Amino acid sequence: MLTRLSLRLRIFLFFCLLALGGLAVTTGALVVGYQRADDPDMLNAFVFSGLLSGFALLGMIAGVWLLFDENIAKPIDRLAAEMRARAHAGVTGNMDLSAARYLGDLAPAAQAVAGQLSDSTMMTAEAVATQTARLSAERDRLTALLTQIPMAMVILNPAHRIVLYDGQAAAVLAQVTHPRLQASLFEYLQPAEIESAYAELLAAGAEVACKAVSADGLQTYDVRLKPMGHAPGYMLIFDASEARMAPDAARPLVYDFDLLDTPGDDAFEDRPLADLCFVVFDTETTGLLPHKDEIVQIGAVRVLRGRIIPGEVLDTLVDPGIPIPAASTRVHKVSNAMVAGAPGINEAGRLFHQFARDSVIVAHNAPFDMAFLRRHATAMGVAWDHPILDTVLVSAVVFGASETHTLDALCGRLGVTIPAELRHTALGDAQATAEVLCKMLPMLQARGMKTFGDVIAETRKHGRLLEDLN
Repeated sequence: MLTRLSLRLRIFLFFCLLALGGLAVTTGALVVGYQRADDPDMLNAFVFSGLLSGFALLGMIAGVWLLFDENIAKPIDRLAAEMRARAHAGVTGNMDLSAARYLGDLAPAAQAVAGQLSDSTMMTAEAVATQTARLSAERDRLTALLTQIPMAMVILNPAHRIVLYDGQAAAVLAQVTHPRLQASLFEYLQPAEIESAYAELLAAGAEVACKAVSADGLQTYDVRLKPMGHAPGYMLIFDASEARMAPDAARPLVYDFDLLDTPGDDAFEDRPLADLCFVVFDTETTGLLPHKDEIVQIGAVRVLRGRIIPGEVLDTLVDPGIPIPAASTRVHKVSNAMVAGAPGINEAGRLFHQFARDSVIVAHNAPFDMAFLRRHATAMGVAWDHPILDTVLVSAVVFGASETHTLDALCGRLGVTIPAELRHTALGDAQATAEVLCKMLPMLQARGMKTFGDVIAETRKHGRLLEDLN
């Protein structure tokens, strides 16, 4: 039972036990002395002295506990978090040892271990970078070749979820909504024709052609379904005429072949962190009052299997319908002229809702941003019932509640750089939040939190942080 408690809480309970023991001894001495005393004046003085000594004992123990907590317990927690950041999040550089100056040789020893780990990591990273550069060059050549072929291609797993799409397919899918890895094909195409053709494909084991209708019913495509050999899933190919429609043929391949294995249909709480899709977002607003101010910009990026998916971003200005105060423009650089003609919150909100479908929504101080969206949920015609993860609370779990949990502090702690021109832009802050999330996920897993439910259970212990922040 005690092993589940944090170090600081266990130390606090230890000092509470000392205080109770001290009071018990003092009370026992008072009782014995009281029974042996005859003079009433002596009794009163004796009781007063006993009470005074009891309060003095409590004060002394409380003072020693505060000193111990500040100079021993907190630095140990901070040192452990910094070592985890270097072991699991790829953070480099020297650790801050000033706070651990009373821990003897523990802090320098931890720094030495971290230095050795960093050197080993750098050597491994250089080797990986060399191979990655070679593979990237080969992928670029493959992409260039594919874009010369009048074919739009999507690979799907047996659950009809997207595993790969090329640049030409991205443009075709974008006629309906954002192309996204792990998204259901039926967000883009009506299921009847595809499911019938897939059943025929499974039965015949050979290529099947069919007509496909877009999910909105406005487009019709000639498509072919091809088997993947011994791999699960199938390839869907739009015909040449659809491919020539694609204006964004230079877009690179986007893929994750691990998605060929059909993911389980567990509740979000039971899903492993490594299998989750996160949509990390941020908003810029006319002010800080969710009940009356409005959103002027939404930015979001997608994180799948612990990595940010290149190209899968949402970045839109929003017409707030009210003037943007000059003080707010000075912060986020969004002016009244910039939002003129931009979609309103209802349209922009629906766009983001679709972008975040089947995902965990992540934000830094999520209650603030979600309050703006939920206020307009009825007018948008959507329900904001996505699972929510807040990086403020994740930071508290990883680094301890007593640390500073602003986005700038978290980025500094994890070695994430926000370019000055992107700070306080919706997409820039969303990108930074996504990067720190990707670094903290392995740290959570290293501490035994394997599922989304494990993480939520820990973050709930720090809910007070958000109450104070808001």
